[in-house]
Amino acid sequence: MKTWGQFVARRSWAVLLGGLAVVLVAAAYGIGVFGSLSNGGFDDPATDSAKELALEQATFPGRETDLVVVYSSPTLKVSDTAFQKAVTDTLAALPASDVAGTVTWYATQSPGLVSTDGHATRVIITLAGATQDEKSADWDAVKDDLSAPGLSTSVGGRWAVFGDVNEQVSKDIARAESISLPIVFLLSLLIFGSLVSALMPTLVGGIAVMGAFAVVRLITGVTDVSIFSINVITLLGMGLAIDYALFVVSRFREELAVAPDTSRESVRAAVVRTMTTAGRTVLFSGLIVAASLASLLLFPQNFLRSMGYGGMAAVLVAMVAALTVLPALLGVLGPRIEFGRMPWRRGSRARLSDARTPDELHGTDHEVVHGAWARVAHSVMRRPVAYLVVIVIGLLALGSPFLGATWGSVDERVLPVSSPSRQAADLQAELFGGETSTASIMLRGADEAATAAYVSRLHGVDGVTQAQAVASKAVDGSPLTLLQATWKGNSQTSASQDVVKGIRAVETPPGSTALMGGPTADAVDLIDSIGDRLPWMALTVAVVMLVLLFVAFGSIVLPLKAIVMNAVSIAASFGVVTWIFQDGHLSGLLGFTSPGYLDVTQPILMLAILFGLSMDYEVFLLSRVREEWDRTGDNTRAVAAGVQRSGRIITSAALLLAVVIGGFATSGIIFIKMIGVGMLVAVLLDATVVRALLVPATMRLLGRANWYAPGPLARWWDRHGHREEPVAAPVGALPTPELVPAP
Repeated sequence: MKTWGQFVARRSWAVLLGGLAVVLVAAAYGIGVFGSLSNGGFDDPATDSAKELALEQATFPGRETDLVVVYSSPTLKVSDTAFQKAVTDTLAALPASDVAGTVTWYATQSPGLVSTDGHATRVIITLAGATQDEKSADWDAVKDDLSAPGLSTSVGGRWAVFGDVNEQVSKDIARAESISLPIVFLLSLLIFGSLVSALMPTLVGGIAVMGAFAVVRLITGVTDVSIFSINVITLLGMGLAIDYALFVVSRFREELAVAPDTSRESVRAAVVRTMTTAGRTVLFSGLIVAASLASLLLFPQNFLRSMGYGGMAAVLVAMVAALTVLPALLGVLGPRIEFGRMPWRRGSRARLSDARTPDELHGTDHEVVHGAWARVAHSVMRRPVAYLVVIVIGLLALGSPFLGATWGSVDERVLPVSSPSRQAADLQAELFGGETSTASIMLRGADEAATAAYVSRLHGVDGVTQAQAVASKAVDGSPLTLLQATWKGNSQTSASQDVVKGIRAVETPPGSTALMGGPTADAVDLIDSIGDRLPWMALTVAVVMLVLLFVAFGSIVLPLKAIVMNAVSIAASFGVVTWIFQDGHLSGLLGFTSPGYLDVTQPILMLAILFGLSMDYEVFLLSRVREEWDRTGDNTRAVAAGVQRSGRIITSAALLLAVVIGGFATSGIIFIKMIGVGMLVAVLLDATVVRALLVPATMRLLGRANWYAPGPLARWWDRHGHREEPVAAPVGALPTPELVPAP
């Protein structure tokens, strides 16, 4: 990083102008990403439910339940001629290129398609497309043509939900930014104390988001990327860019404050030192967070992979911007970074005439002993066992509700009650005798008699209210039959999942095979698929963290300690999320309807994000601890000094990140809201309880063992490790205590 810092310092204008040119091109290209993103993506193509759907589409096209349209009238009955004409004429006018088939009561006389009072009917519509993008285009083409004259029309179903989700995502992003950005700027102004420096986090955040949009658009040319990735791009792009800018700018101002003058050479030296210290920290932090998010690529679900693509793009672009455009801009601005200084910052730049020793410049005994954060650290280190026991018990208590977590997948309840597709689902449940769930079964190789016997056994499954064969044809000389099983209740409940497991346990006729699909089967397979890959995700993340943290700090103990501590703090946030979103506490305050379970994909996404963010602050803190340890060899002093010098900056960064995350906690989509709330809890716990209390306690107990590495590894690190070599500060100047401490 020293070499890079020297390059940026010497060529600040060239790096700045080149970086801004790239940003402008990326922004122009990236803004088109919204038209390239896909819907859905919660299925694993290798599961039985996904295979059933593919086989059903190929064999019996036009039978998927893509849309469910409810037509109703307070005066007319479904059987009335005027009612029938309005419905059939509307459906007949739909273009065949967009609609593959419709199922109506008029064609089937199925009692389930007429409401209990006879004044409403529902129509099942299958869109013509074979892919998600094609079906999305079909939905856009027909959504305005489904209203029947003289009747009330309510449109629900999978693609109506996706359409409402897309619209809600756009609204949520705009609202989150309108809430968080002004607050972030005002807090930055309060923290930095000058107008120009306060603009830096917002500038880097904007670059991170637009750059990530461009990267994701490039990725869409190779693979599908979900619309939900936009949320994680905006959240992590803004959040981490603010963190990185805060650390880099703070360190630059600190280095500039101890410079002998404001000459060009002093500014260049400050840029070099900033890149050697804070830049190194940002580099490792960005790589660690990106590595954590990369673990999402291990999952076959496009939704999770998309979050991985978007998250990695946001983090890496934020990191690159903080290591290129930002230091170049600081090199150009120099002391003008203090322009627009607030009243409480005037006259704060120190110029002391008395000579000071390098040790005093690096951190006076007074600061290490009497600084506010150092006093907290010393208090903890005097009673480390008591603090450790109380904190761990407290965090585990917060996490205890997670032991009772139950799992499901997404349905229309992820949307607010004001969404049309959510209202359509509620209306169906009200008019058609409550919620019902359906499974499709493709039975291959069974003749008519064997199929009838199999259907009879399906009726014997606990919960099943109806089972029937709906279509059959010979394929490659073998009979292939589509069956449907129906039961009462929402498709995502534990009871419905038990019904699916019961149906799958039914013995098929000799020589035949059965594939089962449908919303509940999708959820069961999703839970199993994620469970199968979760250990590999955990192992991958742990190995990457161990390697990167060892390279950063030369210890094998600190990485293991960090992983254990972060696991405990993340478990606490999972417990809070379970208590709120599964059990329904605070639902009125936060404005959502609890489905009674957790969407199984969200804890996985939260785990990847939170593990990376937790390591983010760990790197910031340990960088300063390691710096003092290298200088003094005194573990207690090193911990106190590290906590003192990073305490305020970590708190400030966490506060700004919490504001950004809090904006997303206002989302109308329940799982985006859940991620926001869970991250908010985790970040606040991590920046306060963990960093200020748990880290000092554990490092005091471990003592010199904190820095242990086996002989060969220790020798390798001594030769190749990324040690921060402290440089003697210029004689005659000390950092002002009013400056924000640097990492």
